[in-house]
This record gives sequence, C-alpha cells and structure tokens, in this order.
Amino acid sequence: MAEDVEQISERIVAFLAAQPDTPAPRRIEAVQRIGVGRSRENWLFDAVWPSPAGGEHTEPLIVRRDPPGGLLETDRATEFAVLEALVPTAVPAPLPRWLDAAGAHLGRPSLIMRRAPGDCDYFVLSGPLPLERRSALAGRFCDLLATIHLVDWRGCGLDRTFTDPGPEAAVRELDAWEAVLRRDRLEPTPELDLAARRLRADAPASSRTVLVHGDFKPGNALLEARDGTDDIVALLDWELAHLGDPMEDLGWITQPLRTREHLIPGVWEREDLFARYEAATGWEVDLDAVRWWNAFASFKTAVMQTSGLRSFVEGRCDEPYRPTATVLRTLLDAVGA
Repeated sequence: MAEDVEQISERIVAFLAAQPDTPAPRRIEAVQRIGVGRSRENWLFDAVWPSPAGGEHTEPLIVRRDPPGGLLETDRATEFAVLEALVPTAVPAPLPRWLDAAGAHLGRPSLIMRRAPGDCDYFVLSGPLPLERRSALAGRFCDLLATIHLVDWRGCGLDRTFTDPGPEAAVRELDAWEAVLRRDRLEPTPELDLAARRLRADAPASSRTVLVHGDFKPGNALLEARDGTDDIVALLDWELAHLGDPMEDLGWITQPLRTREHLIPGVWEREDLFARYEAATGWEVDLDAVRWWNAFASFKTAVMQTSGLRSFVEGRCDEPYRPTATVLRTLLDAVGA
C-alpha cells in the first residue's frame, strides 16, 4: 500500500532526528510526492532548522526512495557515494545529505539530497524555445558530458566505489545487463538473445576509463533561465553511474530512440555533437564504438522494459512495461538482424 504524506512525513522527521551530527529540525513543511522519474519515488520537503544566532532557516530537500518495483533495481548507497565524490568537482550534481541504505527509518532504501532550483523538460531541445537558445543549450549539454568524462575519478575516490573495467568495459556492461535479462524475463526473448550474441561478437575495446553517467539526457537535468542564458543547474539520477568507456554515454545520447531528446535536425546533428565533444575533451570519437554502444543502448532499454514487466506481474508496480515493437526493431536493425 502506498504511503500518504502524513506517513512519509513521520518517517522523515524520525530519520532526521536520529542523525548524530545534526540537530533535529523544528519541523518539516511542504511535503509532496512528485511524479517525475520512473525508477525511484521522489518526495519533496522543506526542513526548518534552528539558526545558531536565533531564528530559523529552511533547507529545500528531496527524498529519493526505492519503489516496490519498476524498471531498475539499483543501490542507493552506491548512488550516494557517487554524489559525495562529485561534491568537489565541476559537475553540477545534487548535494547529498543523508543515506538510509537499508530503509530502516524511511521504509525502503533511500537517500536525501538538497533540492536544486530549476525545471525539468525532456524535450527542451525540440520544444518551443527559439532555435538559437536550443542550439546553445545543446552545446552546454555536450560540454557537461565532457566535464563528467574528464572527472579525475581516482582523485575523488570513485575507485573505492567502482572497479575499473579497463579495455573490457563493453563486455562487462553486456555481462551485467544479460544477467538482469536472465533474472527478470518471464518468457523466452529470442530477439534479445540474438542481439546479445551479436553484441558480444563485436564488442569494442575501450581506450580509456571515465565516469559514465549511464542515463544522460535533458530529462535528468534541471534548467533555469538566467540573464537570457539557459543554465543546467543540476544533473540528476546517478543511479546507473559506473566506470567505463566514454563512448557508452555518446552511444546512449545518439541512439535512434532518443533523437528527439538530444539532436536538432539540420542544426545539431551527431557530427556537430561529436565535433564539440572532441574539442572539449581532446579525445577522438570512435565512430565504430559509438555504433556498437547505440545498439547496446537499445538492448539495455529492452532489458529494462523486461524488468518492468516482471515488476508489474508481481504486483510491485502499476504500469505494464514490456519490450515494445519499436525498441526491438531498432535493436535488431542496429545489430544487423
């Protein structure tokens, strides 16, 4: 049974009061669940704290809590570690505040982070903004991806959270998502089995290891217009982050299923994105590897939909996900089937 505002509010208050190095808030306000995000429950609230000099101050926060089921099963402790590691970097990630890794207080594994301002628009690059603003924003998204890939992941301690896959990044990711497929599918999936075999036969070697976001898109960003410039205030949803091949994120954002989100026909095409990425990083884009990761992106999407179907059948989510004809056709085309 879904919890209401009063129940989740009681959980939040008790959790914050139990934190050893933080005074208990005087109260929490404006608790509400927001509908964005398909993989986690997101609860917004304001915590009102006593100020040292008297009075009080308010901190905008968000609880990111595991749902009973859905498209993904990921680990909040890992996501929290990534956010902590990114604090001293130039990446505009949310500030992590507290972790309830086992869900002892918040009911299910959860993290609390500071809430950033801004709006989320999945299709901002194809929306009603003037073309000049959309084109400039597309460039900023590319620059942000380059900033993520240039993070000194060893220097900020991410080698304590993740294992460096080295040149075998593609094979390791394929292994991981095939394992999810075997665990979650309810019926034979010959299309996915065929695609996996072909992907494995052609897996590229990675030339370098970077921090990969794993689900980079405008729909995971908060945007705010400031003095006529559209700024990316925060990049959200780090639950799929890992160490891997930078071509993976490039393959994700240039896959046919996400063209409307990332490209602007005639203005910001794949070639424009790759050229700006190369200028920002100093690395050459491996077009053959990107094509492999394009195909892998469709495979990953289909596996997530397979997991979503199991969650629905088991009564852990309300939406009957399943691999769609569009995703399967895109995948089979990408692997030459």
